Amino acid sequence: MKLKNKIAIVTGGASGIGEASAKLFAKEGAYVFILDINKEKGSALEKEINGKFFEFDVSCEKSWKELESFFNANKLSLDILFNNAGITGLSGSSSLQDCENCTLEDWNYIHSVNLNSIFLGCKYGIALMKQSGGVIVNMSSRSGVVGIPHACAYASSKAAIRNHTKSVALYCAEKKYNIRCNSLHPGAILTPMWQDMIGDNKEALDFIESGIPLGKMGTPEDVANAALFLACDDSKYMTGTELNIDGGILAGSSSSPKNS
Repeated sequence: MKLKNKIAIVTGGASGIGEASAKLFAKEGAYVFILDINKEKGSALEKEINGKFFEFDVSCEKSWKELESFFNANKLSLDILFNNAGITGLSGSSSLQDCENCTLEDWNYIHSVNLNSIFLGCKYGIALMKQSGGVIVNMSSRSGVVGIPHACAYASSKAAIRNHTKSVALYCAEKKYNIRCNSLHPGAILTPMWQDMIGDNKEALDFIESGIPLGKMGTPEDVANAALFLACDDSKYMTGTELNIDGGILAGSSSSPKNS
């Protein structure tokens, strides 16, 4: 029970990594607020765990203001904020997402959902935590560390999250708010986002896994475990830190000797 009696918010909490994290946080004793645009999945998860679902647009400041008012009106103290919500911009888009052909409309939309939501989450998270302290975990990506030629807006947004996390960490430390802020950098995690792109194409999956040093894609639960680590006191001396969950991709090329 690493999060016993804690109150947590998980954005994008109705599916994928968010869903796995909401379930794990609740299992570890937290009361979890699930924030997501998917009302059907969010409402179903609310019934499954110790928590409450809010239909929520993370890129809209009005939504965050209303959430802050709800917490203040009910005298709730926020302990953990997992800013997890995000999109690749690849699924359902009719335009290319490379550096030459990405439209300004797509660029702005992807940054609005991925980056503006982190800014707003941190801004209002700090307001709700600064009296009693807390933990913010921001979802970046392996794509925020290296270039992604055919998903340039996504990579840019995740790189900015990486940097903003450090700014928030240093600001809160300077103000002595007792708020830690760290970022997660998953890579090659088999979530619904990935499944939308590769479907049941085993050849595509095999090709992706052939480039992962550990030889397989990760699961949402792998990332949820890392989020739990950053959210609980096991990481109490960590702030402004990047935690990679990528099967060794960011370590560089695998160079194990081949059998003769």
